Amino acid sequence: MTSRPTIRDVAHESGVSRQTVSRVINGDPRVAPATREHVEAAIARLGFRPNLIAQSMARGRTHTLACLAPTLTVFTFASIIEGAAAEARQHGYFLLSSSAPDAPAFAALVEQLVLQRRVDGVLVINPYIDERYQHLSAEAPIVLVGARSRDARLGSVSLDEQAAARIAVTHLVSLGHTRVAVVHGPLAEDCSQDRNAGYAAALQSAGLALDPGLVVGGDWSATSGHTAISRLLQAGREFTAVFAQNDRMAVGAVRALREAGRRVPDDVSVMGFDDIPLASYFDPPLTTMRQDMPRIGRQAARLLIQALESADTPPQHINLPAELVVRQSTRPMEGR
Repeated sequence: MTSRPTIRDVAHESGVSRQTVSRVINGDPRVAPATREHVEAAIARLGFRPNLIAQSMARGRTHTLACLAPTLTVFTFASIIEGAAAEARQHGYFLLSSSAPDAPAFAALVEQLVLQRRVDGVLVINPYIDERYQHLSAEAPIVLVGARSRDARLGSVSLDEQAAARIAVTHLVSLGHTRVAVVHGPLAEDCSQDRNAGYAAALQSAGLALDPGLVVGGDWSATSGHTAISRLLQAGREFTAVFAQNDRMAVGAVRALREAGRRVPDDVSVMGFDDIPLASYFDPPLTTMRQDMPRIGRQAARLLIQALESADTPPQHINLPAELVVRQSTRPMEGR
């Protein structure tokens, strides 16, 4: 296999120094037009392709972004990264993605990417899931994804979580449900807090009292949804609807209800959140709130690139809407 031509080969072919070839590649205006034309002809004859990373670094920019998530195996995170990568490509940037399960791993990863690999900017998904937000680097622009920024200097893109939860619970109330249980995610996360606030606001708007006994927590897994609803049933709590704050916990809730002899949706309606690809194939197909995760990723990458290319642009904080998707896991109360 023939090796790729190098700057040394171009210099030999054109009869100039490697420094002159480098100046031509980087668009240095000090190179004489005739010399530039001669070197460019040699580049064309050899089929030489410059090292874009080295070329960018010579100009002070690598045109590389990073996106850091708690894990890369969750559908929502993967969809955000997919959208961000697509947007980055459109603007001539390459996106690296990596995961850090905890704050120390996150701190090490930021140091490696920003200080050693010199990425131009960083997207951080779920920065407040633990103490990782304390390790955000000041060496590169950062945009937070999926959380409200607690630092006015950092841009952020997230779903309008409170409005989405309010729509979800209002849908259940419109079907005649007055006893709506909620299975929330970890309360350290902004989205869980905001969805709880939307749940409470929807009940209040409908003139319904919030029963703390119907508020149970999970960790986003199907197992935690199953455990939460099983706990309510064992405690004898009465409810006719469940708002699970993600689709996986909703699936666990459906399983727990069935094991207890409750039919979904005949006895209990179940509402999810996310609209993961399998939601329409669950039994029954899941009513849920659809969030456009690729759009969130694209918007976040756009903000980051704007920050890189227009240093005077103030940080923006963007909330995107969710969409109610009604399927067969919810139905009107009998006798309404």
